[in-house]
Amino acid sequence: MPTTPPHPHPHPDSPEPVGSAPPVYAVSGSRGVQAGNNNTQYNTVTQTPLPAIESVPAVPGLSRIPLDTALFVGRTDELDQLDAVLDGSGRAVVVAVHGLGGVGKSTLAARFAHRHAGRFGFQWWITADSPAALDTGLGDLAEAILPAAADLPVEQRTALGVRWLATHEDWLLVLDNATSPQEVAALLSRVRTGTIVVTSRQRSGWLAAGGTVSLDVLAADEALQLLARIVGSEWPEADLAGADRLCAELGWLPLAVEQAGAYLAQTRISPDAYLDLLARFPARMFTATAEGGNAQRTMARGWHVTLDRLADTAAAGRVLRQLAWFAPDGIPRDLLAGEVEEPELSEALGRLAAYSMVTLTGNTVSVHRLVQAVTRTPDPTDPHRQPADIAAARDSTATVLAATLSDLVPHTPADWPAYRMVLPHARALLEHARPDTDTTQTSRLLNDLSLYLEGQG
Repeated sequence: MPTTPPHPHPHPDSPEPVGSAPPVYAVSGSRGVQAGNNNTQYNTVTQTPLPAIESVPAVPGLSRIPLDTALFVGRTDELDQLDAVLDGSGRAVVVAVHGLGGVGKSTLAARFAHRHAGRFGFQWWITADSPAALDTGLGDLAEAILPAAADLPVEQRTALGVRWLATHEDWLLVLDNATSPQEVAALLSRVRTGTIVVTSRQRSGWLAAGGTVSLDVLAADEALQLLARIVGSEWPEADLAGADRLCAELGWLPLAVEQAGAYLAQTRISPDAYLDLLARFPARMFTATAEGGNAQRTMARGWHVTLDRLADTAAAGRVLRQLAWFAPDGIPRDLLAGEVEEPELSEALGRLAAYSMVTLTGNTVSVHRLVQAVTRTPDPTDPHRQPADIAAARDSTATVLAATLSDLVPHTPADWPAYRMVLPHARALLEHARPDTDTTQTSRLLNDLSLYLEGQG
């Protein structure tokens, strides 16, 4: 997944405006620009006239798109979906790419930009993870187009950037990692030309988009290809089986595979050795980066940011911690109702789903196994993963599962569907909980399932 590209230097040969443009009397803010008697704007810092940005074309070849997409693998269908939205719309195109943090949304957007480099006269990339970051990125765009605007306050450069987009065509703008549709709505309502690709963890609410592309994890063979590409050609053939196991344990999530691959490349340990470290020291491995890596781009950090955004839904973190002790798929929603009452439960699940942390059906919940692993790994420095909270979720899950079987008879065929429903979740709980954390409810659950399995032969 690409990192935020560096701030571009203004092009030294920015052309002067041609033709006659209507005079512009103001941009937002109160300092930095003034209109003279002849309706010409001046930079009050340098006292030089500013051409109307509506008449300033983009410098040929000027672009701010990540250059490195060497790690891109697969995603043929998703790129085709982006192409279809682009080809099937009118002058203005807005498309939203959404998915779980670390699934490769930014990488897909960058690949799309490079794939269509000849189609757009101007390409620009903005990290839009906050209103301030969006404003700064638009201001940087204005400065790149019109270097004389460099001395203006950011709010005025932002207004100039929006005006340039609104009055020009044949450009591509990527708004990367947008927090929500609401935070980019004002820009989308002002700009009716060009192409905008928005990447976001939030999957719902993109009514202003001409289309949406949902991004899932890589296919198993693509994840293996990505891992091998990062580790390099010196990787022994004998490690392929271990690499398959590692990719499966990481749930084929691109960011996790990249993180593991960089660690393998630096330490020269085998995939099986990495798996051993992951099992023994999960908290450390979830945040480990290779030399020169970005500590903000790790599994643990990425989902911490998402949970911060969900802080106004108090039950969201609590529900996610409980989900972490179940099997990843087919978790009955009814089993969660004992700890969080309605409507708080449905609201918490809805918001977790909106940020791609869980997948919902009418009756069940699914969670990526790596999201579960990070969520149930204590970290005293992370408010979302406090040891006491994680232990409470573990014990609560044991209680819920035991209670589901408490009035059933293991040798009665009519009760067997309930035992089959509980069994995979009980196995997951017992696999991830240490024996010294067992409670009376854990023992009861073990006993009931043992009697059921004995009866099944």
